[in-house]
Amino acid sequence: MPTDTSEKGLESLIVAAMTHEKPEGSLETLRMSREARAAYTVEGWILGDAQAYDREYAVDLVQLRTFLRATQKETARALELDKDTPTRRKFLARLQGEITKHGVITLLRKGLDHYPHHIDLFYGTPTPGNTKAEKKFAENRFSVTRQLRYSRDETRRALDLCLFINGLPIATFELKNRLTKQTVEDAVEQYKRDRDPRELLFQFGRCVVHFAVDDMRVKMCTELKGKASWFLPFDQGWNDGAGNPPNRYGLETDFLWKRILTPRGLTDILENYAQVVEKKDPKTNRKKRDQVFPRYHQLDVVRKLIDDATQHGAGKRYLIQHSAGSGKSNSIAWLAHQLIGIHKDDQPVFDSIIVITDRVLLDQQIQATIKQFAQVSATVGHAKHSGDLRKFVEGGKKIIISTVQKFPFILDEIGIEHRARKFAIIIDEAHSSQGGRTAAAMSMALSEAGAVEDEETTEDKINRIMESRKLLPNASYFAFTATPKNKTLELFGEAYRVGDQVKHRPFHSYTMKQAIQEGFILDVLQSYTPVNSFYKLVKTVASDPEFDTKKAQKKLRRYVEGHSHAIQLKAEIMVDHFHEHVIALNKIGGQARAMVVTNGIERAIQYFLAIREYLKEIKSPYRAIVAFSGEYEYGGKKETEASFNGFPSSAIADKIQEEPYRFLICADKFQTGYDEPLLHTMYVDKTLAGIKAVQTLSRLNRAHPKKHDTFILDFMNDSETIEAAFADYYRTTILGEETDPNKLHDLQAALDGYQVYSPDQVEQLAELYLNGAQRDKLDPILDSCVAFYRDHLDEDGQVDFKGKCKAFTRTYTFLACVLPYTNAEWERLSIFLTFLTPKLPAPKEEDLSKGILDTIDMDSYRVEKQAAMKIALPDEDAEIGPVPTQGGGRKAEPELEPLSVILKEFNEQFGTLFTDNDRIQRRITEEIVPRVSADTAYQNAQKNSDQQAARIEHDFALRRIVNTLAKDDTEFLKQYYDNESFRNWLNDRVFAMTYQSAG
Repeated sequence: MPTDTSEKGLESLIVAAMTHEKPEGSLETLRMSREARAAYTVEGWILGDAQAYDREYAVDLVQLRTFLRATQKETARALELDKDTPTRRKFLARLQGEITKHGVITLLRKGLDHYPHHIDLFYGTPTPGNTKAEKKFAENRFSVTRQLRYSRDETRRALDLCLFINGLPIATFELKNRLTKQTVEDAVEQYKRDRDPRELLFQFGRCVVHFAVDDMRVKMCTELKGKASWFLPFDQGWNDGAGNPPNRYGLETDFLWKRILTPRGLTDILENYAQVVEKKDPKTNRKKRDQVFPRYHQLDVVRKLIDDATQHGAGKRYLIQHSAGSGKSNSIAWLAHQLIGIHKDDQPVFDSIIVITDRVLLDQQIQATIKQFAQVSATVGHAKHSGDLRKFVEGGKKIIISTVQKFPFILDEIGIEHRARKFAIIIDEAHSSQGGRTAAAMSMALSEAGAVEDEETTEDKINRIMESRKLLPNASYFAFTATPKNKTLELFGEAYRVGDQVKHRPFHSYTMKQAIQEGFILDVLQSYTPVNSFYKLVKTVASDPEFDTKKAQKKLRRYVEGHSHAIQLKAEIMVDHFHEHVIALNKIGGQARAMVVTNGIERAIQYFLAIREYLKEIKSPYRAIVAFSGEYEYGGKKETEASFNGFPSSAIADKIQEEPYRFLICADKFQTGYDEPLLHTMYVDKTLAGIKAVQTLSRLNRAHPKKHDTFILDFMNDSETIEAAFADYYRTTILGEETDPNKLHDLQAALDGYQVYSPDQVEQLAELYLNGAQRDKLDPILDSCVAFYRDHLDEDGQVDFKGKCKAFTRTYTFLACVLPYTNAEWERLSIFLTFLTPKLPAPKEEDLSKGILDTIDMDSYRVEKQAAMKIALPDEDAEIGPVPTQGGGRKAEPELEPLSVILKEFNEQFGTLFTDNDRIQRRITEEIVPRVSADTAYQNAQKNSDQQAARIEHDFALRRIVNTLAKDDTEFLKQYYDNESFRNWLNDRVFAMTYQSAG
């Protein structure tokens, strides 16, 4: 019998592994053989019967009845579960109502009160040696049901798999198989399209999690909301990135059912991780409930830390390097809660858990987590004042939260007064205070540990304090950071030997690369652009007939070629770029914000005033906010943030989210520990290197449903410095310092050559998409292209075609932030390829990483692309003018600036380069300009070709004429070839003067 490679074959494989049966057995055989066993152990799952599922109440009646009979006989008899009676219906209605109100997690933990009965619905993990609890836990019924027909209306619709505990649904599965050309993304799409969230089984809190699974990837969702359902990767990670490692013994995804969803593993998740959290919106005061299920790396790190601490007891140090986007707050909260309960030799490993953090949010999350399992007031204390630690330790508080300022005193107290007790110290190093406390207060708090360095981060402070005090044998340290410095690795990392060298590594890591590839943060380096590169990109297309010399580009030229450092000029470049390339392109659905990073308070104030005035001048609806610490004397007057902004410092983070504020101008503030998903663009006018560069630029990386890219314009640093800074944490490359827009022409020509799509298909799909057509109108177009790709391209061709598709969308996305014009054809092709690429079957050679464009939200992306198309086709709906009565039209000629202006500009920019300025000026105006103007090839190009062709002939003519000066003016010749700024200025100026004079 040949191997079953179908989706049903994958389903059989999973069920067989979970139930410890051979997959070739029939459903009935599997079910009967499992239920026939007298002694059921909790090591495996029972195969459930789809016929036992009650669609009206969303329970497996057979499993629920069997569990209650075995564990609570009298109650089961009173509930009349054997037959359909009003008593049973009342109980099931009560059960359904309570799950709707509180969620299945709460019901499993706390049980159900119904009339005089308290009904236990689940027995948790027994403590070691408690045989009675072991026996109760063994009575739990973990069942897996295939092809579950769940709907009360659409009776034919069925889920691939559903997991139950004691008859209550816990998790659902949609399975896909890459051997049949379907992937996890198709499973996600099936959930979004076909699984109606109004169905009882899919309502909030009814199931704990929904899994989309294929043979290589896993995704999960805790709340189905149709198109708005948010599926997160649940993969182990591979090679510091997304995906799963190759598995010698089975499928890459079998860790899910073999290791994570074992009965004991799932019980651990339900008892210690999964939760429903209620959040209040501070602006609207409305409450919202979120269901939380741990991501793989969160589960992995907490379990490994708990196991290691249980084995080794107090006295170890652990470094956890988890990138932004890893969900450190939840990981820390789960760890803190579970460290309370671990025991060794019947004694608690730790008496108290101390959490060092400056984050209010983490404080709240710890309380929310503890609230699920214990009374918060009895468990959590806040050590704000001297003596609090002693009071809380003696009063039995298990979790004590404090700040970095109190850390040295806590260490001293632990080492002197509480030597007999054992502590776990969790340090949230990644987030510094946002500058609200004064440097003087910080210095005083840390005075025992030595001098405070300039711009010292929380990580620096912790390291300095730790170095100044001996390792306490009665304390374990758990340090969480995204970007550990060498000193942090030495203090907290695991030592290992390479030859004669001792090196250090983190206990656990979740890299920036993986966070980016999984879509939790954005890749800020994709559009990192030093200002010189930005200008060269603009200049590359300066002679294009579509080029529009907007004022922002003119200012940019003045800045780069003139080496001007005027704040006003740079401020105007920033504001114009933001309006023309961020707001006009509807970035983040029109909500995008920009941060200006400056090198000090004085500079921040200057930028704030310049940007504020220019916004007024151009009648922009937007305003700026300045952020710096303390008071600063400016213009003979003491100023603060509040005096400039008109509101207190504490309101800045909230105000920048509100209209009309769009620019946040910072001096050493909000550059670490600030999470604002609406930040899209950053303008850098400060020297950055090392970890500071990573932390600063990473302010843009927070994900938002409508955020598909970011942009950084850097006036001070180069790409090599920035790439080097990111290398240790990032492990990928920058898009490219300079991207030639002609690359898009080349890529388009190569893609067109494969004939996978036609121009008509590109135009049709773009039009349908921009007009809001339903998904089923787009898929036939894309599917016909996929069929051609699959049937007519060999593997090399598929690799090349798909790689070029990604290169085109990535390059176009980047250049759209820079180019002073837009191209409707490129825009349409970009839209088309954005949706074609994920549907193309993956060649073997393809990297696991898909990039953010592969998982974008269609509706928010449509709004952004509609805005781009409006710019690309500004005259689409304009009236048609009368038929011209004269010869072929030409583009409007550039204005000829007066000679005096040209000469003045020359003197300002290049006056110090030459020994005789007057001679050089005469040579330009009296010799070079007339000779270029008289060049025959140049004249013909002006008469018979477009401006771009004329510019090419002009540059050839000018170069020939300059070369004739080699003998009698070597100074001029040297500057022309060695000084790019002078050469570009001369080329542009001579062209401007001569092109207009042509007939």
